[in-house]
Amino acid sequence: MHYTYRTSGTCSRQIDFDIEGNKISNVSFVGGCNGNLKAISKLVDGMEVETIEKYLLGNTCGPRATSCADQLAKAVRKAYDEEREGV
Repeated sequence: MHYTYRTSGTCSRQIDFDIEGNKISNVSFVGGCNGNLKAISKLVDGMEVETIEKYLLGNTCGPRATSCADQLAKAVRKAYDEEREGV
C-alpha cells in the first residue's frame, strides 16, 4: 500500500512510502535537507516499522521538538496501525 504523510514542525512537507505488512520501502521526502533525507530513505528501505521507531522516534532538529526522522517514525507507525485496522 502506498502512503502519504503530511509532516508537522519540519522543513519537509510530506513523506511518501510503501508499506507491506510491517516493512517499509520507497521512502521519499518533499522538501527538507535533500541529501540527508535521501540517505535516511536508503537506510530505512526494507526495515520494519519497529526498527525505524527504535532508531528515529524522538530525534529532534535544533530547537524543534521533532525532526524529519522523527516524523518518518510517526508516519510509518500511523500507516501500519491504519493498515491493520483496515482504515
